[in-house]
Amino acid sequence: MKIQITALLAISFLFSCSSKTELELPLLDNIALEKSILKVEVLAENLDVPWDLEYADDGFLWFNEQGGKISRINLETGEIQELLTIDEVWRKRTAGLLGLAVPSDFVNNPYILVNYTVMMDSVISNKLVRYTFENEALISPQVLLEIPGNTAHNGSRIKFANDGKILWATGDAYGFDNAQSDTSLNGKILRINLDGSIPKDNPNPESYVWAKGFRNIQGLTLNTEGRIFTSEHGDAIEDEINLIEKRGNFGWPAIEGFHDLEEEKEFAKKNNTIEPVYSWTPVVAPAGLDFYGDLPIEEWKNTLLLTTLKGKSLRVLKLSEDGKLIIDETVFFENHYGRLRDVAVSASGAIYIATSNHDWNPQPGFPLDGDDKILKISLTKSASQEPLKGTSPKTEIELDGKQLYSNYCASCHKEDGTGVKEVFPSLIDNQTVLGNQEQLIQIMLNGIENKETGQMMPSFSFMKDEELAAILTFIRQEWGNTSSAISPNTIKEKR
Repeated sequence: MKIQITALLAISFLFSCSSKTELELPLLDNIALEKSILKVEVLAENLDVPWDLEYADDGFLWFNEQGGKISRINLETGEIQELLTIDEVWRKRTAGLLGLAVPSDFVNNPYILVNYTVMMDSVISNKLVRYTFENEALISPQVLLEIPGNTAHNGSRIKFANDGKILWATGDAYGFDNAQSDTSLNGKILRINLDGSIPKDNPNPESYVWAKGFRNIQGLTLNTEGRIFTSEHGDAIEDEINLIEKRGNFGWPAIEGFHDLEEEKEFAKKNNTIEPVYSWTPVVAPAGLDFYGDLPIEEWKNTLLLTTLKGKSLRVLKLSEDGKLIIDETVFFENHYGRLRDVAVSASGAIYIATSNHDWNPQPGFPLDGDDKILKISLTKSASQEPLKGTSPKTEIELDGKQLYSNYCASCHKEDGTGVKEVFPSLIDNQTVLGNQEQLIQIMLNGIENKETGQMMPSFSFMKDEELAAILTFIRQEWGNTSSAISPNTIKEKR
């Protein structure tokens, strides 16, 4: 009898060990879709601007933090394993430890890629580095490529293409000629062999460049068929989603967004440029991008999932059946969790998003307690609280100074006009704002360019006279400012 009981206990113990129970995490919200109910939980918190999330087939979610730390989370236990801090990372504004890539077959190919900024003798550059994962540690760093960098416009994302080649999305590093130059690796999609050499089947077998004409790519993903999509920051208008083609030219800086101006059409005709598949005006500051394929959340199958910084939202972009067009957009979490930096999809269909509320561009009302966080979104059987719902994007722009300011200016100068210290000046009691009308109007029409400090303001000449007058009158008479209104006729005279 004792032997039988012992055997039964042993069998029971083995069964309990082999049965996986779902990890219990703190619940934040529920989401109601057309048929499905989702839950949003906190996977990790109190992080230092998690920049890139990557799911790996070892059952871990890998992530990095802008200051230089690389970690991974065991998705069965929730345990965070800190693996490495890269001491040479140089961090300022959006420079730091940025892109991270893990092979889809990481178990058989245990290495990762990162890209980060460094400063040497006042020169900023971006490094693409490969690490080997061995004995629970990242070792043997190998620099595959190094290119010029800046305090911003570094791009950052890295992915492995379906053929195993490395794709590296680079920013123009504030050099506006770089994106079109065939001798610069900035403002490009680069395609690289695993050893850092140039693939022989690149458009030019002596160049890493796969496609060109980009301003500042912030998201990079591939769908099941291997099509490459990017999300990119525009200047003052037309943030973009692009479908990348081999040797494609995407127009920047001569073209921003769709080919709708006469000078853009002329450049497009001469250079055979490619239009985006989607764009936003006012801009939403698109960030991380991932593909959601044939996975359990029925309503989100065959979509691109996009996180945004200015829009502070998760956007679900429905693709056409052939995967070449975006046919619908639904917005979730707008202003709810704050700035969202990246998104990753696991093999089970769970979605992970990273907040970015401790970054260089703080927003009113944020950070929240526990920021920055990694959140998990997954299916659940029922909602335990009033569920959030998706909304349609706002398409109409009202001729209202306050609303126009919120759409075009508040992400930098803030809703309360206080700006960001040493980056975006406060508009309160600002003598440029309150003083000579002509100087202020010219700034709006022509923008400001200071590549050395990274303090740049785009031109708003695309706006109508009435819209510019409404914005300028608003900032001259808000937050205790007391100055005269500016009329549309005055704008017209100064163009």
